[in-house]
Amino acid sequence: MRNSKTPRRFNPAPSAFTLIELLLVMVILAILAAVIVPKFTGRTEQARTTRAVSDIANLNTALTAFETDNGRFPTSAEGLQALVEKPSGDLPNWKTSYIAKLPMDPWEHPYVYRCPGNNNKEYDLYSAGGTDGKQIN
Repeated sequence: MRNSKTPRRFNPAPSAFTLIELLLVMVILAILAAVIVPKFTGRTEQARTTRAVSDIANLNTALTAFETDNGRFPTSAEGLQALVEKPSGDLPNWKTSYIAKLPMDPWEHPYVYRCPGNNNKEYDLYSAGGTDGKQIN
């Protein structure tokens, strides 16, 4: 029997990982990446599209306010800039500013505005979208 005053011998286990353990961890990480990464890559484009729809809704509200005050929508020549700065011409009811600044679309292109519109009676307002050419109205 061992005396309580006798020191215990400590034999530490090996502190290194085996090659099999490292390979197993790498396989698990690769499987997780293969499952998770595709799920998140579609989210970026979805977020951009959602932002474009939101920006267009805000611009539509500002255009409606402009039309209510001035009796017409900005012309294609005046463009959306008429919402930020007073266009030249007689617009006595033009307010200080209908929006603080013009947003760029999520793909860093200006929004397209045409008045009168080709697709809509009053005006067309859309984003040309990303590289896929998908138009966002």
